[in-house]
Amino acid sequence: METVTVQRVIAAPIGEVFAWCATTTNYTRSPLVLRARLARHGQGAPYGVGAIRLHTWLIGWFRERITAYQPPYEFSYVVERSFPPTRHELGRMTFTEVPGGTRVVWTTRVGLPVPFGDALIRRVARPVVARVFGRILDTASTALTGSPAH
Repeated sequence: METVTVQRVIAAPIGEVFAWCATTTNYTRSPLVLRARLARHGQGAPYGVGAIRLHTWLIGWFRERITAYQPPYEFSYVVERSFPPTRHELGRMTFTEVPGGTRVVWTTRVGLPVPFGDALIRRVARPVVARVFGRILDTASTALTGSPAH
């Protein structure tokens, strides 16, 4: 299993950043995300606990279930199914107010259930996932502030 963490500071209020990032359909504004939709509403909020999100990225297809939802500070998810198949232990986005905006930290812990899967994750998938996460966060910053995050 490999952990991938990407972080950005977005020069916007924490509530706006959280709302943008929690709304999966916003991800299609990034050129690396082809489709994203909410397949099932969560408890108490569309993207609350139990919500099912479906994503088609250039790197694969993912069905995610929201496991924790604490606006505007954090939400977590698990990938229930994917193609290519992956083992997934953690997906989390945290939001912290900092001077100049909101720090977003996006972390996932993932593996491939194939021989040498961890080596493939480390050398190939890890940098690709980090790039996709980073582009989504840069897209969020541009949508909210007119310029990429730092």
